[in-house]
Amino acid sequence: MSTEPALRNHAGLIWSVADKLRGVYKQSEYGRVILPLVVLRRLDCVLEPTKAEVLARHEALKGRVENVEPVLCAVSGEQFYNTSPLDFPRLLADPPNLAANLRSYIAGFSPAARDVIEKFGFDAQISRLAEKDLLYLVLGEFANVDLHPDTVSNIEMGYLYEELVRRFSELSNETAGEHFTPREVIKLMVNLLFVEDEDVLRTRGIVKTLYDPACGTGGMLSVAEDHLRHLNPDARLEVFGQELNDETYAICRSDMMLKGQDASHIVSGNSFSQDGHAGRTFDYMLANPPFGVEWKSVEQVVRDEHRNLGFDGRFGAGLPPINDGSFLFLQHMLSKMKPVEQGGSRLAIVFNGSPLFTGAAGSGPSEIRRWIIENDWLEAVVALPDQLFYNTGISTYFWVVTNRKSAERRGKVQLVDARELWEKMRKSLGEKRKRISDEQIDEITRLYGDFQEGERVKILPNEAFGYQRITVERPLRLRYSGEGAAERLEASKAFAKLDEASQDKLAAAVSSLAGLSTTDREEALAANGKLSKAEEKALLEALAVRDPEAPALDEPDPELRDYENVPLPPEPVTFEPDPSARLRSEPYRRAVEEYMEAEVLRYVPDAWVDHAKTKIGYEIPLTRHFYRYVPPRPLEEIDAEIKALEEEIQELLGEVTR
Repeated sequence: MSTEPALRNHAGLIWSVADKLRGVYKQSEYGRVILPLVVLRRLDCVLEPTKAEVLARHEALKGRVENVEPVLCAVSGEQFYNTSPLDFPRLLADPPNLAANLRSYIAGFSPAARDVIEKFGFDAQISRLAEKDLLYLVLGEFANVDLHPDTVSNIEMGYLYEELVRRFSELSNETAGEHFTPREVIKLMVNLLFVEDEDVLRTRGIVKTLYDPACGTGGMLSVAEDHLRHLNPDARLEVFGQELNDETYAICRSDMMLKGQDASHIVSGNSFSQDGHAGRTFDYMLANPPFGVEWKSVEQVVRDEHRNLGFDGRFGAGLPPINDGSFLFLQHMLSKMKPVEQGGSRLAIVFNGSPLFTGAAGSGPSEIRRWIIENDWLEAVVALPDQLFYNTGISTYFWVVTNRKSAERRGKVQLVDARELWEKMRKSLGEKRKRISDEQIDEITRLYGDFQEGERVKILPNEAFGYQRITVERPLRLRYSGEGAAERLEASKAFAKLDEASQDKLAAAVSSLAGLSTTDREEALAANGKLSKAEEKALLEALAVRDPEAPALDEPDPELRDYENVPLPPEPVTFEPDPSARLRSEPYRRAVEEYMEAEVLRYVPDAWVDHAKTKIGYEIPLTRHFYRYVPPRPLEEIDAEIKALEEEIQELLGEVTR
């Protein structure tokens, strides 16, 4: 790209200002000053040609028009304007009042632009810089940076700003981990998101929308926009996002503003409790939500919506554990899919391993997986290398979800094992020690797009991920024995609840039954005269011991209760909130019967299934599907290695004792 040297020069010039902050600011704090000042300088340069005209129109409208924003935006030709007579040169012309004038200048911006600067928390930095006599020096450096659109286009400005965000993110591992997704990871996500649609996206003049509910600094939105621009310069991607962290929201919104995107599409707040895009649907969605973050702060709102709206709301399928809101993000995004008749939607989201299998059958996470898979929305899961992210070394996974699968993918889920496709970084960044090269991104994209089974790809029918969780009961078999009954009586909860007289009565009764051994309950009770129900319960608890040779009673033994997962019948399924009718169907009952015959009854013939407790569960055991058996080393080889180590140890000990 011919503009790269110029952009590097601008980035270097702006970056050099950070040296002047050394000593007053820590490296991880440089962005608090540099990023808002880059935004201010860019806005100042953009508004310069129409400044006088905007001021004149503003003066003319005073007292006559209540809402001047549309008029002044039209005059400026931008999404923003400034009604202060000040600009960077005039600010520097009055050093004694620089701090006050800078605040007045910022207050003159239109509400949306002013909101961005305020969300940066820049007012506190003005005070800090002024106190350390740095404000004039730093502002003077920025006044010498030409960020006029004739010099730096909106697209180039976006690249420049992203480069600065990346540099500052790398200075702070904490910031990088929370708000910055590695660019190669985003590039791979975007490739997989668009891979099925490349022909459509090459259409002349096409316009698509993309949404990120946890957009951070906007990296995913930027890379997606850049990808589509390279694929089709005549295409347009309108991006939307929401971000909870104020400073990160400011970075994202200002980036969109500097690129000429509609910055009002980036909103602040919690996506669960303050959905900034309620009622909207999107063509594409991307997200890297925080891993393992609890959602207690919005628990009441989420639970109310789940309970009151069900599937008419966002969280009808179920709720995840309070300590991990990943599945809330996915359900929130699914609620924003376009109907199939309007073209449908595709989304990609980054998860850790928990959403693959956390939660037993019938639990919130399992029901969410069932809802997604039985609706035939899960297109693929891609296993990534570990140590890819800045603040965690754990393994991560892409889920690609869509309500418009291609014909060959319908009823199937693709699993891609990309765990070994990585290269070691020359220098670690926090927990990030690995990266995915461009060649490896191309390889993973090809594996995904080819949709062919192989060493790294498995293609399975939807029902392969489901199972019936059955409860296997065995009959209770008891013998009533006086041996050890006194000790069992003391430990009995029923005995502890009795009054003292009853306790003495039962203690005497047990001592007289030392030789008792019978399987007849009535015989055990008959020798002790009239007892109350509570006394009978305590006595039987003391006398009863399990005996596999005793006759079976007409009740299950809780201690022998077991659970088994029975694969679903190999037939397509459609989601229904209550699957009880399906569980009673002939194929499902037959699957259980065949499983019991093959796996249970041959070992315990007296077992049976309590069908009332059967539940359907779903999990995605990706590691199991890619398991490769590695035979152990020969014993001779291990033995030789041990002997060699022993000889080495003896030799070292000999040197010590000489």
